[in-house]
Amino acid sequence: MLIVELTAILLALAREGGPQGVTLDFWADLARTSLFLLWVGLVCAALLCWTRKRLERLTVARGSVAVLALLMAAIAAISAAAYLIGRSHIVASAGTAQFFPSAAGPFVLRNVAIGFVIIGVALRYFYVTHQWRRNIEMRAAARVHALQARIRPHFLFNSMNTIASLTRSAPALAEQAVQDLADLFRASLSDQRETITLEEELEVARTYQRIEELRLGPRLRVSWDIERLPRDARVPGLLLQPLIENAIYHGIEPRPEGGTVGVVGELTGELITLVVRNPIAERQSEREGNRLALANIRERLALLYGELALVKAGRFGDEYIVTLRFPHVTAREKA
Repeated sequence: MLIVELTAILLALAREGGPQGVTLDFWADLARTSLFLLWVGLVCAALLCWTRKRLERLTVARGSVAVLALLMAAIAAISAAAYLIGRSHIVASAGTAQFFPSAAGPFVLRNVAIGFVIIGVALRYFYVTHQWRRNIEMRAAARVHALQARIRPHFLFNSMNTIASLTRSAPALAEQAVQDLADLFRASLSDQRETITLEEELEVARTYQRIEELRLGPRLRVSWDIERLPRDARVPGLLLQPLIENAIYHGIEPRPEGGTVGVVGELTGELITLVVRNPIAERQSEREGNRLALANIRERLALLYGELALVKAGRFGDEYIVTLRFPHVTAREKA
């Protein structure tokens, strides 16, 4: 409809002859052109919906040719129908024949030519937009897979050493650690669903916390303030866990005295805000893993929520703070 109305305005402006009677002639011509083009737009949209399943089976080139041929035929048929209506007795008796074309051939050919140009440009635009979005999704998917495959070797080795040391002194803790490690890898390597509930993502993050607590002991403290979060919200998998992993890896592990990782979440209106903060080690450096995780989260939130998503990260005083903000979307709303 937007394309139709913009075309109507352009045609009305192109046909405007001079300064005298501009307002009356222009608006009358715009109304007539809009009425005709609205019928063209509605019929073309209905045809595309009706033939969508068949067109989807074609290649891009054949599909584009089929769409052009189908819509050109529709424009020609509607133009011919408009001419015939203008020659009818009802229109003649009403005195409105001047609003209809006087010659069928030039009218039909002109409309088909204009439609060919506009539809060709629109198809090209939609194709380029689709390819651009597809490339972004593929790049984000590749980073997701890289993130899923990148359970840091030192974390795995340290976890296995911790479990080995617990097998004699605390078998129950060792068994729980093995189960937590298996659950973490299962969640990290699973790519069957695009999104999970916030409750599931929080459980993955807590599982990771339990494993690291066995290794770091009292040096690691995690403060959770998430009572105001809607647990049924849909979020991308591995949204919070990588942030906690980075906070521990960059902020807690290098400090002999350890520190506290703070996780705060709230729902304000229809926006969910998650904040992860950690103390900064004296010789902390911005490592590649940190940038990879943040870039991955930023891209996935942008793909799901567009401009409504926000990712901010940086040093504030003696803390490193990451803030995520995105809409509250449930499974029903997503469907």
